Amino acid sequence: MLVPSVPPRRMDRLIALCGVLGGAVLIVFRVYDRADEVPLWAVVAPLLVMAGLELVRRTRPVLTVSLGGLAFAAGVFAGSLLATTIMYTDLLYAAVLYGSHRMSRVLHLTGGSTVLVLSALAWWKSGTAAGLLIVVVASLVFLAPVWTGELVRKHRQEAESERLRAEQTALLSEMDRREAVVAERARMARELHDVVANHLSAIAIHATGAQSVARRRQLPADDPLVEVLAVIRENSVQGLAEMRRMIGLLRDSGGGEADASYAAPDLAAVDALLAKARAAGQDVGLEFELTEHGEHRDVPVPVGLAAYRIVQESLTNALKHAGPGLVRLRLEFEPERLRIAVDSPYRGGAGRELPGARAGLVGMSERAGLLGGSFEAGPRDGYWSVRAVLPCGRGSEAGA
Repeated sequence: MLVPSVPPRRMDRLIALCGVLGGAVLIVFRVYDRADEVPLWAVVAPLLVMAGLELVRRTRPVLTVSLGGLAFAAGVFAGSLLATTIMYTDLLYAAVLYGSHRMSRVLHLTGGSTVLVLSALAWWKSGTAAGLLIVVVASLVFLAPVWTGELVRKHRQEAESERLRAEQTALLSEMDRREAVVAERARMARELHDVVANHLSAIAIHATGAQSVARRRQLPADDPLVEVLAVIRENSVQGLAEMRRMIGLLRDSGGGEADASYAAPDLAAVDALLAKARAAGQDVGLEFELTEHGEHRDVPVPVGLAAYRIVQESLTNALKHAGPGLVRLRLEFEPERLRIAVDSPYRGGAGRELPGARAGLVGMSERAGLLGGSFEAGPRDGYWSVRAVLPCGRGSEAGA
């Protein structure tokens, strides 16, 4: 069971109030020394002074101990009231706990000297028994609160040291984790560069060389071979540029702004995708149409990248597998989500024999799932339909 903590100032006021109320009860029942001899104000005044000092016990330790000592001495000579004595011991405890180390040493020295002097006077005047009694009582008043405050202070310092040590350990662990992530990203970037990027470069170079051969042989520009070589070179160059962008993102450790050339593509590049798809789909009888609903607005970077990749993969699949007809792309911008719909003429069984078939669908589904969205694809009313819903709230930033 957790006990709610009380604010420090409220705790000080509560201690002062309890001291006054306890002292008032003792005064009403005349439970103090020389009750028949001293006037009432002589007992009440030290009690009220001590209660007032309790209100600043944390912030003014020197003041509280100095004035508290005088009030305690006045209370002892006027009529020893237990509530006044208890509040004085609390002032000594607070002075050690919240004061400086010098204050602690001074209170240890003065407390020990006071106990020694009082016990010596009691032994000299009343004998050994009285001296031992004064040693016990004076130690409880002047030394026990000081020792307790010192012990609690050491425990608090040790707890603070352990907390700082734990924070440093957690910080070092986080730094090690980040270094491991950066190293892994660098390794992945090297692998991508050495394997994929080199192959794409080779394809682009060979396509360029083949185009040069075609020009030397004076093949017409509308020759199917020339058009195919142009498409191969254009797509390989674009793939190489995106691969370099991905390598740059992997190599960026996150400590600063990434280079502008490594900016992730987003929905602003959809028009360029459609233009390339229209050029590539002319020979197979494909047309492409874009429709946007809602207010076009900026979406979070992870959502924009995921939407771009889903649209790109859907258009690529349409070029590979769709029959002649109209490919409809629809983007719906809503306050909390982005809806993507792509409908292309469906040819049953088309492309199933190609290597890597359906891998693109898995990738699109994973992109939507990582952002907390949904994805579905399949034949519907003679079309191959792709439906994706991507959340555009704050959670999409964290989900990426």
